[in-house]
Amino acid sequence: MARRSINVEGFNHGAQPIPAASRVGGLVATGGIYGLDPATGTLPDDVAEQARLMFWQLQRVLAAAGAGMGDIARMTIYAKVPEARAAVNAEWLKAFPDEASRPARHTLAYEHLPANMLVQCDAIAMVADHG
Repeated sequence: MARRSINVEGFNHGAQPIPAASRVGGLVATGGIYGLDPATGTLPDDVAEQARLMFWQLQRVLAAAGAGMGDIARMTIYAKVPEARAAVNAEWLKAFPDEASRPARHTLAYEHLPANMLVQCDAIAMVADHG
């Protein structure tokens, strides 16, 4: 199985040579996904807006890999501030409204996110491998 780097317009890891995600067969693993505003190329200062944009960027990255939110098996959330949990939970419930079909999730308090980044996630998804 060949590995394929996944990148999307309007999302990047700055000058780092890191793709947004990688796909090997049916496995999709993202790097750190954060709430970059594509209109400004910056992070908003509001944690709720960062959480909203983080989930939006995650959907875009997964789509570029041939996956969707329903294919996610596990997510990890990195929260710089305590208020991030409520903001993430609000978006989580929008993304995964069916309590019988949600990915596993772990949330970590992580004060080392860069600059004004208040929340970040990564995800692992499984999709049908069409070659």
